[in-house]
Amino acid sequence: MDGFLPFLLPLLGYLLGSLPFAIWVTRLVKGVDVRDSGSGHATTTNTIRQAGFGWGALVLALDIAKGFLPVWLALSVGRDSISPYVAALAVAGHCWPLFAQFRGGMGLATAGGALLALDPRAFLLTLGILILLTLIIRHSARASVFTGLLMAPLLWVVGLRDTVFWAALAVGLVIAFRFLIDWNRKYRELWLDREQQTKKDETA
Repeated sequence: MDGFLPFLLPLLGYLLGSLPFAIWVTRLVKGVDVRDSGSGHATTTNTIRQAGFGWGALVLALDIAKGFLPVWLALSVGRDSISPYVAALAVAGHCWPLFAQFRGGMGLATAGGALLALDPRAFLLTLGILILLTLIIRHSARASVFTGLLMAPLLWVVGLRDTVFWAALAVGLVIAFRFLIDWNRKYRELWLDREQQTKKDETA
């Protein structure tokens, strides 16, 4: 069994990442596909738009957990060296889920869960970078692309150069690639698009 772990753990990461909680929760609560409006992605923010903050918080927690759990399992069985692959495949599963026609979310929460399992300092630093860049650039997708590209180099600079560095490099590239799809998306009031939604409601 031990010999299969390097293959089974990354596969588990992808399968857990593929659990489309935003789709399932929003369909259960509202009877709609979360991807049919808003950003068009299966994300926490889109769940908030359609089902409210409480359900969005639940989806966020579940999406973090599906990044945390497979990486934690890899570490628990002494497979630290493959944890970057496990993390990257969990994020890839969230973005391109097997159980939702490969149309999923954007990977930030799942990446955060993976980093949290490896080193909470990396999680906090990456979260801080994302928030700072979003406030400066005022465009969530572009801020996320730059965060994905910068997270590993910044971890190296602050001395986090072990497995978490390689995990950050792997998940960062997945996130940067994923968010390129929204590079030209128009945002209003940052990521919630409330102004846009209000105008739609007024004309409905």
